Amino acid sequence: MINSIKINKRINKFNKIIKIEGDKSLSIRWALLASQAFGKSTSKNILRSEDTLNTLDCLKKLGIKTKFNKDKCIIHGLGLNGFKYKKNITLNTGNSGTLARLILGLLVHSTTKIKIVGDKSLSKRDFLRVTKPLGKFGAYFKTNKGKLPIIISGVKNPRPIYYVENKGSAQCKSSVMFAALNTKGQTIIKAKKSRNHSELLFKYLKLPISTQLRKKNDLIKVTGEKKIKPFNYLIPSDISSCTFFIVLTALSNKSKLKIKNVNINPSRTGAIKILRSMGVKIIFKNVKNYKGEKIGDIYVKNTKILRAINCPSSLNSSSIDEFLVIFLAAAKAKGVSYFKNLSELNQKESPRLKWGSKILSLMGIKTITTNNSIKIFGNPALNLDKKKIIIKDFLKDHRVLMTSVVAALAFGGNWTIHDKDSVKTSFPTFLKVVESLKSQ
Repeated sequence: MINSIKINKRINKFNKIIKIEGDKSLSIRWALLASQAFGKSTSKNILRSEDTLNTLDCLKKLGIKTKFNKDKCIIHGLGLNGFKYKKNITLNTGNSGTLARLILGLLVHSTTKIKIVGDKSLSKRDFLRVTKPLGKFGAYFKTNKGKLPIIISGVKNPRPIYYVENKGSAQCKSSVMFAALNTKGQTIIKAKKSRNHSELLFKYLKLPISTQLRKKNDLIKVTGEKKIKPFNYLIPSDISSCTFFIVLTALSNKSKLKIKNVNINPSRTGAIKILRSMGVKIIFKNVKNYKGEKIGDIYVKNTKILRAINCPSSLNSSSIDEFLVIFLAAAKAKGVSYFKNLSELNQKESPRLKWGSKILSLMGIKTITTNNSIKIFGNPALNLDKKKIIIKDFLKDHRVLMTSVVAALAFGGNWTIHDKDSVKTSFPTFLKVVESLKSQ
């Protein structure tokens, strides 16, 4: 079976309404928190990706009953410290850093040894960033030089900690917050700005959490051992996935797009701010609050002239998953765009900063790239119709594949993109949505 995509012509202009699958960050967090509630929780529009399915499989191994029923996912939680499992189990977290790091937080009180493994890509990523703070609760970790596989031995009575999160990683922050759920006393986190889905869910569930928002960091206090009631949740669409179609629309002549019911949480809209600064016409409509999250419809139009940007690093954490496709907008902008302090990009499924530079280079775009920054020399007249480009060996990073598809459709050329199944980790219907834009 051929596992590659061949694209040899640009997309025609389109004017479409699309719906994107559920937000991955919220899908995984809902499932993990529902496992800690006592009773039946239900979610609609949960993302049915490999990352989410791996989350449910891990919970099943921990004794949690889960079930898909048409468009619903049902989880029967067993309460705090309610996991029931056999000795020496292994949890396979696949490609998901969110799952692997957050579930470690839930396991700090589990005194039986549990092994955490992942795929080739995840096994290259740094886990000391969570095992070090989680170790302060009293848990013990055996790692492979700070990477997976990891064996965790929890502690019966974890102690609250003070933790400084200085990477702007919502995964690190959330891992500690999840550990604090079943820890007597108050855990205090001083965290660099990052996504705040966990904080909003804690507040919605009326858990003892207080947050002080500051200019450079947030102060979060979590008091543990508060019982969680089961809860129902309608997962909004994932803005990270939406951004690929926003950029495709911006780069496609005379095109328009509407995306319905999207999570536009301000801690996730850095990409929107960047693209607007570059001249992309993006409007939010029908905005409302849903259980602490801001959701709405997104309208976007093709942009004839794009401006280069000196991107403020303050937007990095709120656009960390979208930079690869943002680089495509910079490739067509007039002038030189500069993105800095991006070392976190190389802590993702693949070294994404390197891959961003590589894709642009294959397209004939000049870049100057360091280990944490990139300058992109835009070409408004960029035309790849005579170029042959092959994308492979990218550790099956879904964002690399989707960026390559957008580039092929927007700029032309003869592209062969390997490992098309990589989209299954976060956006299984990506190629179907692409085809829907092609249909007249």
